[in-house]
Amino acid sequence: QKQLVESGGGLVQPGESLRLSCATSGFTFGYYAMGWFRQTPGKEREGIASINRSGDTTAYSDSVKGRFTISRDDVEDMVYLQMNNLKSEDTGVYYCAAALAVDFGAGYVPLYGFQYDIWGQGTQVTVSS
Repeated sequence: QKQLVESGGGLVQPGESLRLSCATSGFTFGYYAMGWFRQTPGKEREGIASINRSGDTTAYSDSVKGRFTISRDDVEDMVYLQMNNLKSEDTGVYYCAAALAVDFGAGYVPLYGFQYDIWGQGTQVTVSS
């Protein structure tokens, strides 16, 4: 059974940091590009970060570029999202997702939801003073 489980969400103050983790199982991790999405109140789900199969190419939405960093551990089959300088507008539910990437180029870093095949349940991040 293909599974993604996010953890690490919580309540923080503006300017603080959080690190989200995504544990994967049930599929060949190295075949997949990985991404993070978020659903914030009143907005559609947004792709915010993506990393290719080999971990040497990343992409970010303008809303998080320079503050968030995506990484992957191909030994532990984990994906991480380091979030720094958090803002109130970062509040939302964060989802980890996997996109089968074997038919695409090495630098494949998708940021649209329809490009992804496997989804986690999400973890809540609240940024508030």
